[in-house]
Parts: sequence; structure tokens; C-alpha cells
Amino acid sequence: MQEGYLLLASGEVLPGRLFGDTSASAVGELVFNTSMTGYPEIMSDPSYNGQAVLFTYPLIGNYGCDPAWNESDGVKVSALVVKKLYRGALPPGRISLDEALSKAGVIGIEGIDTRALTLSLRDEGCRNAVVCTEEGLADALSRLKAFPQITERDLISAVAVKERVDDPVLCGDFPSPVKDGRFRIAVVDFGIKNSIIASFYRRGVSVSLLPPTFKAEDVLSGGFDMLFLSNGPGDPALLQDQVVQIAKCIGKIAVCGICLGHQLITWALGGRTVKMTYGHHGGNQPVKDLDTGRSFVTAQNHNYMSDMSTLPDDVHLWFTNANDGSVEGIYDKKRHVRSVQFHPEASPGPNDGLWIFDEFLKEVF
Repeated sequence: MQEGYLLLASGEVLPGRLFGDTSASAVGELVFNTSMTGYPEIMSDPSYNGQAVLFTYPLIGNYGCDPAWNESDGVKVSALVVKKLYRGALPPGRISLDEALSKAGVIGIEGIDTRALTLSLRDEGCRNAVVCTEEGLADALSRLKAFPQITERDLISAVAVKERVDDPVLCGDFPSPVKDGRFRIAVVDFGIKNSIIASFYRRGVSVSLLPPTFKAEDVLSGGFDMLFLSNGPGDPALLQDQVVQIAKCIGKIAVCGICLGHQLITWALGGRTVKMTYGHHGGNQPVKDLDTGRSFVTAQNHNYMSDMSTLPDDVHLWFTNANDGSVEGIYDKKRHVRSVQFHPEASPGPNDGLWIFDEFLKEVF
């Protein structure tokens, strides 16, 4: 096994063993994910574009990988950081995590004290990091110094469609498109997961994917029943052109969103978002429904959150995070706007939030 290093912008140099494409090197924002399972879905989630993911669970890879589980067309993470990589036998038809990363041209590193590093990220915040060989260590620090912060990077154009796609076909274990559904929704693709599209298909809804460069006029004149804004990577504050287009649609068509889409709706309603210290990444985030008083567990993947104090009084707080009180959902009944910060489709994660898609569809005029 080839020796390698994880170098953090804060100066730590951590030795380990490389796996995946060991000829590659990677730089990105390092975040930790607390999920115990679901690594194939996590590493193929476009929202992780530009980020290296550290898994807090100590053993990763023990059930292998199958492309049918992917949330996109391939691996999107910059790198993986794990305590121990499983290298044993796998069920028939699956490939190892090592092989999956190698085929994708993505590097990983094992043998890292992920517990200590997670505590550091939790206490001091996410930071850029490099995974590299011993030979690459010499210029790793200069690469880090020159590498822009995630707040300065366009991470969406590489993971979103470039033109409209009606009834996209999902590979793997996902359902077939609904050609003439009970509704047709315009989904702005900022890096959408397959499971979100599948959740609409299972409800008999037709989907048209629009690129991030969409115009409000195309939505309002296109015969759509809803504008839906997807998840995606990066800082919502960089997407002010999109915010303008969303604001033009609010009040004229139902507008709903998940994760980045929720954050953009926050901006379009007149609010602001702020960067969290380390964000929420994992399948065990508790959320409280303020309308019912009930709590449930959700899957999440975000570094930014809505600032409720900046939103107008007629925007209602729907959900809060039961751990830290952060905003997890908002709605405006009068203007038919509803959004959540968490991922109700899970994949990976609990299915407690699947009913959210039914609430979205109730907003159709």
C-alpha cells in the first residue's frame, strides 16, 4: 500500500495510506459525515462537488459499491478520508470502494485518526485540505494557499444540465419517467440527486430539468405547475442572478425547494444565509416540526443556513434543528412557497421525511 498524506490549511500534516486512484491528488474543503452507511450515495451526491469527505464511522467499504445506487453519473467528492478501509470479500456483482474510486480517478486516504480530526473540524470549522503522495507533499502547502475558499468557487456548472431535459431517465434502481403526470414541475438543476427526481416520479409527477441559467419567463409561460429548486454545492450568496429569477416567480406559481434550493428561496423572499462552522452532514439530524410539535430524524448535507431574523414576518418557520435550533424549513401559505433544508428523499438516511414531497405538491395552485 502506498504511503500518502493529508495536509490541512491550518498546518497539520497527517500520514496515511492511499487508495483509489493513487496517481491523483486532490484539494477541496474537508467536511465530516456522520452516516454509518450509504457511502456510495454520499460520494456520488453532486452537493459534495468541491469537497473532501471524512467519514466518522471507523470502517468504510464493507458492503462494496454498485453503480445502481449512485445519486448521479459518478463520483463527485474530491477525496475520501477514512479510519479503516475494508478490503475483504463482497457480495457478487459489487466492486470494492477502492476499485470504485480508482475507476473514477479519485484519491482516498486511510489510517487517519478521524475521531481527532472530526473534533478539530467541529471546534475550529471546515478548512481546505490536500490528499497527496509523498512526492506531492512538497508543493501541497503552496497549492492550499493558492486554492480559493468555497465561498469563491463556481461548483454548480460542472454538475448541472446545460439545457432543458424533459422526463430524464434515471439509471440503476430508480423508477421510469412519468410522461403525462398529474402535474409537470420545472426543476432547476443545481446538482440534483436521482432520488429527488425519483420521489416525484413515484407520485405520478412529470419532471423537466432546467439549467441554473433558467429565466422566470420560461417557467411562467411553460405550462408548469410548480417551480422546484434542487440541492447543489457551494454558497447560495453567489447565485444572485438565480435569486432574481426565483423572486419573479414567487406568487405566480408554486415554488418549493430542498437544501440549496431552500437557501435560494430564503434569499428570494428577502432573507439572507450564513455559513455554519462545520455544517450538517449525515443521516441522523433531528428536526422539530413547529406546527405539530413532533420531531423526526433526517438526512442532511449543507454548510449554509437561513437566517430567520432577516426574513419578512409573513414567512413562517416550519422546522428547526433539535440540536442547535437552526432553520430547517419555512413556508409562506399566501404565496404558495415551501422549502426544507434537510433531504426528505434520504438516500442515504431515514425515510421519516418522505411526506414532505406530498406537502410540496399541495402547494400547486
